[in-house]
Amino acid sequence: MLEVKALEVSFGEFLALRGVSFAVREGELVTIIGANGAGKSTILKSVMGLVKCRRGEIRFQGQNITSMVAHDRARLGISLVPEGRRVFGDLTVRENLLMGAYVQKDHKELDSAMDDAFRLFPVLRERRRQVGKTLSGGEQQMLAIARSLMSRPKMILMDEVSLGLMPLYVEETFNVIRKLHKQGVTILLVEQNARKALQAADRGYVLETGEILMSDTSGNLAQDPMIRKAYLGA
Repeated sequence: MLEVKALEVSFGEFLALRGVSFAVREGELVTIIGANGAGKSTILKSVMGLVKCRRGEIRFQGQNITSMVAHDRARLGISLVPEGRRVFGDLTVRENLLMGAYVQKDHKELDSAMDDAFRLFPVLRERRRQVGKTLSGGEQQMLAIARSLMSRPKMILMDEVSLGLMPLYVEETFNVIRKLHKQGVTILLVEQNARKALQAADRGYVLETGEILMSDTSGNLAQDPMIRKAYLGA
């Protein structure tokens, strides 16, 4: 579904990504793990079209989208759960969800997506008239994920979904990710909590200072002595 080839991204003189290549097949949950500042979030922003690539190619379902603007990528079926949740604080929960469905023109499909979001996160139904900034951090993360699902995306990019959450909400968030994966949703997950990410994912890539260091099944990565020492605290 997604193929990234020899991707380079720079910010001024700083080369953030150095020839990054990876792929995600339809229905897979793939994670990219690495230390802070490794370039994980930059990969997702590149795929979404929020930062420009200096070199390389990004293909989605066989189509070259390297130069495509972000809103056109959204129309193709790519959705982003951004780092820090980034909910619209002065809009209600329902209005936030509608913002995620701006590409959806079929009102019946929109209503169906809203119902699905409320089934997945019952607390959001209770809070649907509450403005986003009054929600707890965990509830905002639920809203960010639900908003990303409103457009019925073919692939969801998830950026540091456990960041700043209490352990209870971290567990609940990963339960939702596993549920979406079982439903066949294709997910590319960038996550600092390597243990949780590898437990949920089919495959993983390890990113270090802008380069892919290694890739394997999540089970093999979790057992690798170097990965265990560097990222799993073992």
